[in-house]
Amino acid sequence: MKVTVIVDNAVPPGKRYPFLAEHGLSLLIEHAGKKILFDAGQTSAVISNLSLLGVQPSELDMLVVSHGHYDHTGGLFHVLQHARKAIPVYGNIGIFDPRFSKAGSQRRFIGIPYQKDLLTALGAEWRLVDKPTEIMPGLWMSGHIPRKTDYEIGDSELVTCAADGSECQDTVEDDGSLFYAGTRGLVVIGGCTHSGLVNTVRWGFEVTGTSQLAGWIGGTHLGPVSKEQQGKTLAQLASFSPEFVAANHCTGFSMMARLYENFGDRFIPAFVSTVIDL
Repeated sequence: MKVTVIVDNAVPPGKRYPFLAEHGLSLLIEHAGKKILFDAGQTSAVISNLSLLGVQPSELDMLVVSHGHYDHTGGLFHVLQHARKAIPVYGNIGIFDPRFSKAGSQRRFIGIPYQKDLLTALGAEWRLVDKPTEIMPGLWMSGHIPRKTDYEIGDSELVTCAADGSECQDTVEDDGSLFYAGTRGLVVIGGCTHSGLVNTVRWGFEVTGTSQLAGWIGGTHLGPVSKEQQGKTLAQLASFSPEFVAANHCTGFSMMARLYENFGDRFIPAFVSTVIDL
């Protein structure tokens, strides 16, 4: 398996090609002769960066949506438009639920910026799940991730509307990850990991029957959460003894610096065009 970062918040210095960065995430997974796009970033940047890497949207065999936020799904429209074919799209049930970000008295919509019917008309064949699903040999969509730790409480600035119309914290129940059970153990591929990094890894062990964390790839959402959650998560991650931690997007630069302090050469700043071979 090979994973290439297509969209991230940053492009590493010294790159020859004019890659685009934005607040978003997209990863290209190449496995068993198939090309899977995990998330699609926020804009058409995903198309530009794929092109610079010599990949056309028409070559994609499958799309996976980690959760229904705009910075992971805004590029879906552009990918489907350029692919010009029907493509299976995996995600957890609930990705189209309304969701918002709140700052003081201001609230803005941060959900999927396109209606489901429009994306369907462009070729999306929805395969929304609520339980672990093996989408390829050894590669699992997590389904709903159980929240069991008492400190992974998420981001209080994310809100949604309760059934009675009142506002409440959005725990992003549709959050999902991919689990790859390789010869070296479990590799977790996460979008923003709103379920909590520790909850996600432990669920990956249960789903795949593995007991060793080989590595982590993707967003951790450690940047916006409390210092308590940050500290306890880093301590537990260290106890898993991963071979590598390739973090990006919502991890934030300060937390990436702490990951480097904790893991040294095992830490990979997973900026645009970074390649991880498994």
